[in-house]
Amino acid sequence: MKQQRPLLLARSIVKSFGPTSVLKGFDLSIAAGEVHAFLGGNGAGKSTFIKIISGQHERDSGTLEFDGRELGGSSVSPVDTGAIAVVNQELALLPHLSVAENIAMPRLHRATGIYSERASRAIAVEALSLIDPQFARTSVGRLVGDLTLHERQLVEIARSLGSGAKLLLLDEPTANLTAAETGRLFAVIRRLISETNLAVLFVSHRMREIRQIADVCTIIRDGKTAVDRSPLDAITDREIVDFMGQSGEPDQRAEAQADEAIHVRSAAETESPVGDPIIVKLDDIQLEIGPGAVIGLAGAPTGPSALIEALTGIAGKTQWDIKRKGAFVKYSGPSAAARAGVGYISGDRANKGILATLPIIDNLMAARRVIERRRIARNEEIKQGQSLLDALKIRAGSLWDLPSTLSGGTQQKILVARWLTLKPHLLVLEEPTRGVDIRTKREIYALIRKLAAQGTAVVWWSTEYVELVELCDTVLAFDLSGNPTAVLRHSEVNETNLADATGMAA
Repeated sequence: MKQQRPLLLARSIVKSFGPTSVLKGFDLSIAAGEVHAFLGGNGAGKSTFIKIISGQHERDSGTLEFDGRELGGSSVSPVDTGAIAVVNQELALLPHLSVAENIAMPRLHRATGIYSERASRAIAVEALSLIDPQFARTSVGRLVGDLTLHERQLVEIARSLGSGAKLLLLDEPTANLTAAETGRLFAVIRRLISETNLAVLFVSHRMREIRQIADVCTIIRDGKTAVDRSPLDAITDREIVDFMGQSGEPDQRAEAQADEAIHVRSAAETESPVGDPIIVKLDDIQLEIGPGAVIGLAGAPTGPSALIEALTGIAGKTQWDIKRKGAFVKYSGPSAAARAGVGYISGDRANKGILATLPIIDNLMAARRVIERRRIARNEEIKQGQSLLDALKIRAGSLWDLPSTLSGGTQQKILVARWLTLKPHLLVLEEPTRGVDIRTKREIYALIRKLAAQGTAVVWWSTEYVELVELCDTVLAFDLSGNPTAVLRHSEVNETNLADATGMAA
């Protein structure tokens, strides 16, 4: 592809946060009319660079030009003018406003303008219909705070697609979308590029999607440019992984880290009960979740989310019958479920996981404190927290730093670490590898396998079929309406059968 004059040109970008150097002279150029894959491991500097482009952070040094004009200083941000639109990995919606208000708001920037609910709803329906027409018809009046992560992701993407921007920054936009929604998103992007010469900077850890949509790639490693504008047809997946400094294969080091982390123990710790299977039933579908089993959930979010909420005490009412030791199980809330030995980890770090205003030590010990009903970080907790950081190779300045000082993938490891020493009899995971790199995924896989080997039953929902095939003994599949359709076991668990059972492409 012959490169046009760069729409965005970044040269020698440097950014540090206190003593931590994140970007160390990074270069990148994006041309109009291309989808540019921006690749790198968690903590490499991708999100920091996107925040510099969008005006959320100021660079320490280096030059940054957009559409021939240098950015920074007293100049108006292209985000403010609508020339750059951003979908951040952690979604930036206002939960107290409706879907229509969130989507229409960027277009209603005039102080003297009169808000029109009818116009806002029309704007929202048009934008959402690009990806999910049914959701567009039924949800424009709902509060964003009442939506699932999956639904909020659709709203955030729709808001950006309808903005009329010259440059679209997409940070893990498909991390919680179904394959069908991802396909529609890519079709919209291609149409916008054809019609408007839009440029797209696309961040993803899903290699299949990168090759479906992107033209060229730039790879960042440790804050520096490792690969600059390589055509994707000129670089292999193996080479990309090597340039990122990642490993796509399980290794003994990750297994050893898992062993070390799980065997961190406090003197007062007691063993959680294992040995009794959990029976879940709905209509003619029945599934036994035995100790040490890794059970996958496949399909659109409605079905898996309903079962997860029933298992973890989130749902007040449920259609599912859940039994353990021959008795029906129903928890009054997530805290009661945790005290009964049910752990929960979500990929929605911002809303269901990380306690953003509390330090790392409080995040690591959150589950233990709920179970043991204590709040103060004692010396025992500090010692155990540091042991977990060391065992999981989590680089943090201090246990008292905020989680915002860590990359998204590292924050996800913090959520897993909460449960490692508690040995729950059931651990429920909802898209736990959302937005994390290959190495971190492998480390999380190793940790979960070790917990299962010690007798913890695991329920794992993922929209990545390849993940379910690799990890799960059994998979419960749901159709697009959220109804359970089949229980696939052992050799039946493959991408073709999962696609057939869910009605969703792999």
